[in-house]
Amino acid sequence: MDGIFSLDNFITLGLLTLLQAVLGFDNLLYISLESKGAPPEKQAYVRKVGIIVAIFLRIGLLFLLVSMIKYFQKELFGLNIEGVFESHFNIHSLIVLFGGAFIIYTATKEIIHMMSLENHEGKEEKEAKKKSVNGVIVSIVIMNIVFSFDSILSAIALTDVFWVMASAIIIGGVLMIWLSDGVSKFLQRNRMYEVLGLFVLFVVGIMLLTEGGHLAHIMIGGNEITPMSKTTFYFVIVILILTDVVQGRYQKKLNMKL
Repeated sequence: MDGIFSLDNFITLGLLTLLQAVLGFDNLLYISLESKGAPPEKQAYVRKVGIIVAIFLRIGLLFLLVSMIKYFQKELFGLNIEGVFESHFNIHSLIVLFGGAFIIYTATKEIIHMMSLENHEGKEEKEAKKKSVNGVIVSIVIMNIVFSFDSILSAIALTDVFWVMASAIIIGGVLMIWLSDGVSKFLQRNRMYEVLGLFVLFVVGIMLLTEGGHLAHIMIGGNEITPMSKTTFYFVIVILILTDVVQGRYQKKLNMKL
């Protein structure tokens, strides 16, 4: 019993919780933007329900990965055209590739919507009425599962104690519930940052596609796809944020002169 609840396990729990918080940023951003598809009075509800359901599914996924990880990494099929395209797909790679493609699609659709000449507010309200609450919750849950793969695999690499990994998932989920309303309100008050958020999601989608391509050992024209490193990802995000901040301040100064 002392071994299970040892100091080392609690230190690992702290590290995993911190990891959940760092890796959960892009997930939280997606949840905040996706919840806008629900009617305004239901948005906080779908965020909380989506995250709670995802927590239970994450724990289930954790159990599956711990006990059946070799099956997730076992090759299902390959598509090979010599010298043009080579691949070896498994369940893990297919899930990550699907998640990356879906995020890019979502971000692109919203960016095009923002650039349209139609009445932005009016169209948003109509779309919110058309989308079902359950549909938005399902989207949040599915993408939450996709985002969870990195954190779960990192957890498995750090420890084999199930309660430590499950506790980190629960604590991370509670933090997401606590922060989700604040992030959504911030985006509503500062609509300009929605564009920044969408481009961050776009980069997240590219990162997932490269990671999925690497997991599937995809080679195009003899060149293997390499995953975008976390360092590169965070560097790109910092540059996007700095560009947005500088552009915003420069625009304000120009408006003051006019």
